[in-house]
Amino acid sequence: MFLFITVVQAIVGALLVGVILMQKSEGGGLGVGGSPTGLMSARGAADFLSRATKILAIIFVGLSILLAALAAGHGSGQKIDTSLNRATPAPVQVPAAPNPGAPGINPAAPAAGPAAPAANPNPAAPATK
Repeated sequence: MFLFITVVQAIVGALLVGVILMQKSEGGGLGVGGSPTGLMSARGAADFLSRATKILAIIFVGLSILLAALAAGHGSGQKIDTSLNRATPAPVQVPAAPNPGAPGINPAAPAAGPAAPAANPNPAAPATK
């Protein structure tokens, strides 16, 4: 039902655009000329197109309200689907370097891992091996 009304609204919208474009504007527009008498005369066509525009606009607005009411009634009471929830894991915390003054830490114990090379105290002098 919802899909059918949506298709009908799309058709009414396309007709509404077409009728509006056919109307004669002050700049000439896409209006089609004809004989000066009868239903499709300049004045008769303007009356027909303005009435058609009014009717199609009322139908379009009515269908919009109907679709909004159907969507609100159809969507209430449903549970949100979280099957595609892609929660990112918490970032890994790197432990800080131990404080040598903290109790239980032996400051004389060598640091774990390879020893770093000593820095050259005099950057102007070449490093010796």
